[in-house]
Amino acid sequence: MPDIRHFDTDATLEAAMLLFWRKGMVPTGIQDVVTATGVNRSSLYATFGGKRDLYRAALGRYAERRAAPRFGLLTADDVGLPAVLGFFTEVVDTSCHGDYAGWGCMISNAHAGPESEDPEIRALLDRQYRVLADSLRSALGTARRLGQLGPGVDPKAAATTLALLTHGINLRSRTGVDPGELRATVSTTLLAVIGRPLEVSRETAGAPAHPSPSC
Repeated sequence: MPDIRHFDTDATLEAAMLLFWRKGMVPTGIQDVVTATGVNRSSLYATFGGKRDLYRAALGRYAERRAAPRFGLLTADDVGLPAVLGFFTEVVDTSCHGDYAGWGCMISNAHAGPESEDPEIRALLDRQYRVLADSLRSALGTARRLGQLGPGVDPKAAATTLALLTHGINLRSRTGVDPGELRATVSTTLLAVIGRPLEVSRETAGAPAHPSPSC
């Protein structure tokens, strides 16, 4: 058996994550992973298991390293709607501009792929959705306390709508859609669910200088 200690497992998992994120689980063969990581098959199998096991590990890494920090931004500052607006600004910008443009979100992509039939993967996707929806609900709860929501707005129902919108943006962005269309969609949806107009643009104050994927 090859000595698996002679390669960086963290860097290998990162490279595999980027590959699966860009191509998806089904179209990616183990030889693609070998080429992307520079690690031979036997070492990959000995360290991570089969391709599905490696994909699960890569998806978990994406959830922990890429998605979780963005969800935290929704609840880190006690600002309410500006946090929600900054979140969607980042979602659109990251989906349509920069190194990951057109890749969508690995979590959203997994929802739409046959890999979602795997019980372990489905459980991870369900957890991620709940964290996203709960983070949005928390930000909207703050917004209600600060008097930023329209009358009669239910933060829980609004959060569910916005969580689904997040996944829709990520999937739609894979087609090369005009980001202006996505921003207009977000603005229209926000008006409907929070009862007041908010415009999503790349110039929104507080948008991160170096965005990363959000889903």
